[in-house]
This record gives sequence, structure tokens and C-alpha cells, in this order.
Amino acid sequence: MAHTVQCIKLGHQAEGLEKPPFKGEFGQRIYDNVSAQAWREWLEHSKMLINEYRLDLTSESGQKLWMNECEKFFFGEGSSAPAEFRPEG
Repeated sequence: MAHTVQCIKLGHQAEGLEKPPFKGEFGQRIYDNVSAQAWREWLEHSKMLINEYRLDLTSESGQKLWMNECEKFFFGEGSSAPAEFRPEG
């Protein structure tokens, strides 16, 4: 049976993730409150952040910024694009 959550991002019941995306308390919080659809939306948004901020996710500072934006995306005021971001198309 699929794991369902009351998705904090979408505002309704939806299929949850198969497992926590990270170890620890934050990963469990996402597992308990974020749907698989909202997680896919975060991954797309985070690609833009990685490219625009030129994040090196192998560095501690890059990981910290990425995780802070993830927390804001789901549990805070939302994560937004840098001011200079211009989508293609």
C-alpha cells in the first residue's frame, strides 16, 4: 500500500515518498509531510538553483545553501530564483 501524506506544499492528501530523501530529522520531516509530486517540483526548482548559484554540492557551503533552500521551499516562505534569473524561452 502506498504511503500517503497531507502534503504541506500542495495542501491535500497525495502519495508520499517511498523513503526519506535524507538521513536524520529533516529527511523524516520531508517523508512525513511532502508528497512525491511536490518532491519532484523541488528537484526541478533545485536544478535552477544549482545552475544559477553555480552550487558545488560536494562542498559544505553548497550543501548548506541547497538544504536551506529546500527547507524554505517546503516549510518556510518559499524558495525563489535569484534576482538575475531569466528563464529560457
